[in-house]
Amino acid sequence: MNSAGSISSKRCSNAVYSQPPIEKDRLTATANYPNRFGVTMWKILGAKTIYIDIPNTTKNRLTELAGDGEKAAKFKELMERSEIMFLLNGETEENSFFIKVPDDLTPDDIQAMADVVLDIARTVEFPFISVEDVEQRYQVIITNNKEPELIGLNKTPGMSSVEVFKPIIRSLDSRGRANPEFGDRYL
Repeated sequence: MNSAGSISSKRCSNAVYSQPPIEKDRLTATANYPNRFGVTMWKILGAKTIYIDIPNTTKNRLTELAGDGEKAAKFKELMERSEIMFLLNGETEENSFFIKVPDDLTPDDIQAMADVVLDIARTVEFPFISVEDVEQRYQVIITNNKEPELIGLNKTPGMSSVEVFKPIIRSLDSRGRANPEFGDRYL
């Protein structure tokens, strides 16, 4: 059974679940050795997957393991509207699952999702994530934070490179409080 961490919810609509650290020797023991086909086999909540399919597998397994009832039905409905992104930090060897939820969700909805994820992490009989059957460190982050796109086809309106720096440029030549270190030079 997994050891569980804690979930915190902030008014900025973020909830984070983070697992306690695992000894480094266990992390690298077999994670760097691929199977006979040259593909490292991952397991997400007991289901085998490959690296590029981790977000889909995570979404499916969380939905399957949510159970029945009103809380589970709400969780499943919210998960259908959410997007999961998976990141692996190669330096710290920590796996991060970002569940990006729609903007219209309330902090209570996000906390309800976090509660279900925490219940799943605490009750499953297998690791949340493992590589070649070695349990990995992980965190689950539930957020509705959207970063603006500065370049590309889906560029956020008003966020071209010049627009981002206009407030900084305006502040350099605008009136304001004088620097007290140079007070004698402004008189």
